[in-house]
Amino acid sequence: MYTENRVKIVVDGVTGVGKSSLVRIISEEMGFRPFDEMFDDEYRLLHKFFHDREKWAFAMQVNFMTNRINQYKQAMKVCKALMDRSIFSDRIFALMYLNHKYLSPEEYAVYNNLLNAFLDHVRPPQLLVYLRVNTDEAIRRIHRRGRPDEIEVEREYWDMLNQFYENNYHDYQLGQLLVLNVDHLDYVHRENDRQFMVEEITRALNTVVGKANSS
Repeated sequence: MYTENRVKIVVDGVTGVGKSSLVRIISEEMGFRPFDEMFDDEYRLLHKFFHDREKWAFAMQVNFMTNRINQYKQAMKVCKALMDRSIFSDRIFALMYLNHKYLSPEEYAVYNNLLNAFLDHVRPPQLLVYLRVNTDEAIRRIHRRGRPDEIEVEREYWDMLNQFYENNYHDYQLGQLLVLNVDHLDYVHRENDRQFMVEEITRALNTVVGKANSS
C-alpha cells in the first residue's frame, strides 16, 4: 500500500563521495528537511564485518536494511524530505557481498525476500541524485574524514563498491535520476561549485514537476 507522501530527494553515492555535505547544502539553500544516514550499529556489526566478512555480512546487512526502511517510512511523512542514502540503494551492498561470497546464495535469497516485502510499502523518491566519483578520489576523501574502520579497508573493496554503484544507476528506472560527476568539485569550500550543485538539482526538480503536471 502506498502512502500519499513521497520523499523528494535522495542523495546517493559511494562511501566518502560527499553525500552528507551536499544534503546539508541543499537543506540550507532550498529549504528541505534533511534526514542524515541512519547508522544505528549498537552491536558494532560494521567493525566485525570488516574483520570477518563471511561471518558477519548477513547480520550487518539485515540490520542496516531494517534501520533504513524505518527511516524512509518516517521521511515519507515529512514535507520536502531530503535523505542521505536510502533503502533504495541497500541492494547494492548485498549484491556485492553475494558476488564476492561474503553472503551465501541462501542468505541473499532471505535478504532479498525481506527487502522486497519492505519495498512494497514505500514509494521511490521523486529525484535521485547520484554523485559519481573515481575510486582514488573517494579513498582520498575517506582518509581525510578519518574514520578508523574505513581507513583500514583495502582499495579493492572501495573499487568493487564503486563499480556496483555504477551498475545500479546505469539501469535506474524508479524515477528521475540526476548524475553528477564530483571528482573535481569542492562544494563545501568553493562557492561556484556549491551554486553549480544547487542549480543542477533545482533544474532536475523542475523537470520532475513538469512531468507530473503534464501527466
